[in-house]
Amino acid sequence: MMLGIHYHTTSADNVVSLDREQELALEKKVLVEDLYGLQKEISELSVKLEKLGLGEKEAAEALARELAKIKRFAGLSAVSGPGVEVVVQGQPGDDGSGTVQASKVLDEHLMKMLNELFSAGSEAVAINGQRITAVSEVRLAGNHINVNGTPLEPPYQILAIGNASDLKNRLELRGGLVEYLLSEYGISVETREKDKVVIPAFKGELYFEYAEPVKEI
Repeated sequence: MMLGIHYHTTSADNVVSLDREQELALEKKVLVEDLYGLQKEISELSVKLEKLGLGEKEAAEALARELAKIKRFAGLSAVSGPGVEVVVQGQPGDDGSGTVQASKVLDEHLMKMLNELFSAGSEAVAINGQRITAVSEVRLAGNHINVNGTPLEPPYQILAIGNASDLKNRLELRGGLVEYLLSEYGISVETREKDKVVIPAFKGELYFEYAEPVKEI
């Protein structure tokens, strides 16, 4: 009887051990599968984060390019390229009293020149180193012509970036502006094509006192 009881107890222990071993093996299998799943998820998230980082970098680069473009159009950065150099000055002449003096270049003459250059396709223009922008003023002030609030002295050197041949031909059209200024006002205009001209950035301050951006709905 004692041998039978001992056998029964030992057999029961073996059954429990086998059941527990199978249970642990199953738990291990589940843990391994979970670990594999987590590793796969980590890998996918790493790829997404890398792509997100690249996206942010590309977005920042795009914004930088757009800002540089806006600054060029606004005249806030120096630019260079092919174009023309135009020298405008009065020619000596007799004023009728026997006194020989140079004819005077007025602000309206320079404005006509600027309008002609822009309409001919100029992308950037400067007069005696003063960049012409949307807020530039060209006006007569006493014996000087002020551009961007800076008094300029003749001769007036105008630099313009664009198709050099088109710009020069536009100014020198038969019956055009150059001929008109010379015949009517005694003002000479000398135009030279350039492979490269450098136009400085606008140096003044830009601010709005009354204008505000319109909020989009």
